[in-house]
Amino acid sequence: MKYIGAHVSAAGGVDQAVPRAQALNANAFALFVKNQRQWQAPPLSAETIKAFKQQCAGAGYQAAQILPHNSYLTNLGHPESAPRKKSQQAFIDELQRCQQLGLTQLNFHPGSHLRQISEAACLQLIAESINVAFSQTQGITAVLENTAGQGSNLGYRFEQLAEIIEQVDDPSRIGVCLDTCHAFVAGYDLRTIAGCEAVFAEFERIVGFRYLRGMHLNDAKTTLGSRVDRHQCLGAGYLGETVFRYLMQDRRFDGIPLILETIEPERWAEEIAWLREQEASSISR
Repeated sequence: MKYIGAHVSAAGGVDQAVPRAQALNANAFALFVKNQRQWQAPPLSAETIKAFKQQCAGAGYQAAQILPHNSYLTNLGHPESAPRKKSQQAFIDELQRCQQLGLTQLNFHPGSHLRQISEAACLQLIAESINVAFSQTQGITAVLENTAGQGSNLGYRFEQLAEIIEQVDDPSRIGVCLDTCHAFVAGYDLRTIAGCEAVFAEFERIVGFRYLRGMHLNDAKTTLGSRVDRHQCLGAGYLGETVFRYLMQDRRFDGIPLILETIEPERWAEEIAWLREQEASSISR
């Protein structure tokens, strides 16, 4: 089964994300478990935790259908010790919040070298930060998101994701979320069936589908290899519709959250409905 949804607002409390996902006819969703642009946030109250769990149970959302997203502020590969430790503590806090809410995974952007250290050194620091976080938490899978490669952000090549995974002490707690826009602008050509088959074969060879825990479904406002992260509505950008039809008809992408982060939330219900239609349509190979 395909779990299709969008990254919905948690304004007013994380429990409020659930009815917003329901309103889209989504059977998956993403959310922030704290304010994504602030380092500190009040602890989750017992009432909020209870309300979130009750809302999910009532709507039929299991943990496997929910992919929370980490704060934009953290940089687990920061070259300097103090800001890296600050990021580690914020990351640990969000893993703990996920655990409190009964969730099982947390999506995050790997980190940036800020042009102060080598890529290899930064990837090692990211893995070390994950190991620190794992030593202080239990039961939550950390889900690396591929990036667009904008600025000094790492994780835009499959080899970089694989290098991080290789250095994580507990690989059973690490996963990957593939963003279609990020992959395309990083140089992975997903515009054709042949292109999709080649890219996902490369992903299997370098990383492995056993690590795939979710996807972000976004078209791209910028061109192949631009390394500029600008999302677009499905079919309205340089990526086009083919890859989304491909994903809907490939069983390898069943059972994981497929999350829209496209730029017009008012179109999410329409985009979710369109994606479901593609499951039954034929595709030329």
